[in-house]
Amino acid sequence: MVLDEITDENRRAAADVAPADDQRRFVAALGARYVLLSMRGGVWNSLAIRAGDAVVGHVMCTYDEEGGAHWIGGKIVDAAEPGRGVGRAAVRALIGRLAALPSCREIRLSYHPETAPAARLYAELGFTPTGDFEDGEVVAAPAVAPASD
Repeated sequence: MVLDEITDENRRAAADVAPADDQRRFVAALGARYVLLSMRGGVWNSLAIRAGDAVVGHVMCTYDEEGGAHWIGGKIVDAAEPGRGVGRAAVRALIGRLAALPSCREIRLSYHPETAPAARLYAELGFTPTGDFEDGEVVAAPAVAPASD
């Protein structure tokens, strides 16, 4: 599993990523929403999640200068992939990428409070709820800040 910047070659595949039907309450119905948000909003950076030659998901990240935290968001795993560890591997890879940045002092993410699988996944990766909410979602951060130089 690899995280790739969105390019002309993989943009369509990333935009076509569609989550399982039971996940559509919690994430965009297609990766296109997040890809467009990254292209037009100027805040988020979209990454394609690739397994072999196929784009199997999408994830975004951003840096909040005001709050001093890197954020993970917009994670979608294609409906054909859940249960194969794609989301877990993508979040781990993105945590590693962000933690390697000199500016990284904190990584945060948010998830819908009704998504028990997301809460479990993020807890297993060391994230705990901060007590804050962002747009009705639970904000979580690692119990230990990422190592930095």
